[in-house]
This record gives sequence, structure tokens and C-alpha cells, in this order.
Amino acid sequence: MSPEEFVETFKPYAKIIYEVFGIPWRAILAQAALETGWLRQPVTDLETGKNSYNLFNIKGQGLAGSVRAYDHQYINGRPVKRIHEFRAYHSYDESFEDYARLITENPRYQGALAVAEDPEAYVRRIQQAGYAEDPQYAAKLIQIMRKYIKDEEESVD
Repeated sequence: MSPEEFVETFKPYAKIIYEVFGIPWRAILAQAALETGWLRQPVTDLETGKNSYNLFNIKGQGLAGSVRAYDHQYINGRPVKRIHEFRAYHSYDESFEDYARLITENPRYQGALAVAEDPEAYVRRIQQAGYAEDPQYAAKLIQIMRKYIKDEEESVD
């Protein structure tokens, strides 16, 4: 899926999460894009190939159980490939809703929610709160937002 198709497909989901939970929709889309490689590398079970519908690579048990898949963790600043259990869902909208609940209900993300009006500040704060181990996580998300996920006001010519 191209970046443009990805944004067109998932923007309505992200906008709903923004309206209901106040999480910046541009940041949500950037995370889903980065975590799935624009849906070219979604989390699928290593043994069965089952799609997890997990757009945010959240570990643990989801509404449809879990799948076992590879993940890159950073140890001493270097990526290491490991197998983990990732949450599985019945649909992408369940993945968006679960992400929103994780962010809004987990106290460690309150600092990110406090700056939610600024998507770039938000992604910096979720990285600081430990959402991902990649030391360049926020920078990658910001790059995706700036290049592919423009605010409506920014894209008017």
C-alpha cells in the first residue's frame, strides 16, 4: 500500500479517535504507518500467518487473542530481533480503539496527552514515556507527518 493510499484508508479511523479521545490524528496515522511499514509489514503470526490487525505493535493479549511475531528491541542502542506476543484484533477499528484506551488510561502517557494539540510534541512525549525503544522513534514519526500527513489547513493551496 502506498503512503497516500494508507492515509486515505486509515484517516477516517484516526479522525474518530481524535474526536472521541483527543489524540492527534496525524500522530496516530504516523505511528500506524511506521509500525506496519505502510501496511506492507503488518504483525502476522510466525506459524499460521494470521493477521493480527495490530497497527500499533502493542504487545500482549488483544480482543482476538495474540500472535507471535518478530520485534526489534534496542539493547545498548542496537536493534535486536526477538519473538514476542502481540495483541490481535478482529478488525483495524478495534486496533485504533485499543490504542486510544492504552494512551488515555495508562498514567505514563498523561504528559503526551497534555500536549496533544501539537502532534510533534505528542510523539516526543510518547517516546519519552517509553512507547517504543527506538531512539529515533519520535524523529521518524515527525518525518512521516511532515512528508505524508499534512493538516488540512497546511495542504490548502
